[in-house]
Amino acid sequence: MKMLRTWAFLFLLTAGAIAAQGQSSTDDVIKEWERAKAYTKEYLDAMPDSGYGFKPTPDMRSFAEQMLHLTDANYMFAATALGEKPPVTGLEKSTTDKSKANITKLVLAGYDYMIASIKKLTPAQQSEKIKLFGRFDLTKGETVVKAFEHQTHHRGQTTVYLRLEGVKPPQERLF
Repeated sequence: MKMLRTWAFLFLLTAGAIAAQGQSSTDDVIKEWERAKAYTKEYLDAMPDSGYGFKPTPDMRSFAEQMLHLTDANYMFAATALGEKPPVTGLEKSTTDKSKANITKLVLAGYDYMIASIKKLTPAQQSEKIKLFGRFDLTKGETVVKAFEHQTHHRGQTTVYLRLEGVKPPQERLF
């Protein structure tokens, strides 16, 4: 476990350093978000409609709620980086139609908003400092990196949901 935390720390440190040095172009960041969107869609496609309400334990989110939580955060992080109010909020709590078709539509729209938001940020804007959640001093570019980490975390959690439903998770998409 300690080794895994060390590798995760080094990955985040490296990603942050690259972003801070401007070595990762906006096109590279967009490419990664498009990959993440496609990978998340594979998860959405893999779970049968009957599994969207599945919760591993009563206190956990359902598969659909995990995906909506990921999407709420994508909207929030992107809007924060743009200095705007999110156009969509509270999907996790307010969405009553938790069918596979509707959840897939909502999640992909959240990725589209994130990608469109990144395209709007100029290199100068990516270096601008903001206060995330009213307490973390980050650049707008670092906010996009944190959003990427968040969506990866929650998509990864749904691997267990798929396995518990007897579904083989999609193959890892690192590239």
